[in-house]
Amino acid sequence: MSSHNASTGADRPSRPGSAVSLSGAVAAALPPGAASAPPSDEAMIRAAIEAAQTADPRDVPVGAVVFDSSGRELARAANAREALGDPTAHAEVLALRAAAQVMGDGWRLENATLAVTLEPCTMCAGALVLSRVGKLVFGAWEPKTGAVGSLWDVVRDRRLNHRPQVRGGVLEAECAALLDNFFRSQRP
Repeated sequence: MSSHNASTGADRPSRPGSAVSLSGAVAAALPPGAASAPPSDEAMIRAAIEAAQTADPRDVPVGAVVFDSSGRELARAANAREALGDPTAHAEVLALRAAAQVMGDGWRLENATLAVTLEPCTMCAGALVLSRVGKLVFGAWEPKTGAVGSLWDVVRDRRLNHRPQVRGGVLEAECAALLDNFFRSQRP
């Protein structure tokens, strides 16, 4: 149930520490040393909630933020499936793509933390495993499509060569309220 917003390679920052903002999509990086201590899981989810609030009104408000091992924000994104007409434009995928551009080391996001307002789907769970994210923190559980324990558990599959740390249910009520309000507004 993820749809999202971020930056493409053509829009990537010319140097780490610059910020990019694209039509409804957001990818930002703070200057090196901006964070003295890694933020708490709750603070990271609050940043993801802020990202979700930037989603196009047609998109499900899911937000994702990637932090490096020192707690520096690398990228943030909101669902943009409807806005971009792209079935893969989930917040997690867009944020991971933008963070990889900021890191400048290809696709590896080792020791990074992905904070997202909703339990990732199979596509997003696979993307975070393949990008070698070190930790996943998420808010609301997704019993219909969740792939981090609800329906499937892609990130803990022992057959895979990478398994991130996971903490789910962080600020769950606040994250669920974003979705409840969105879907309530969609009903006649």
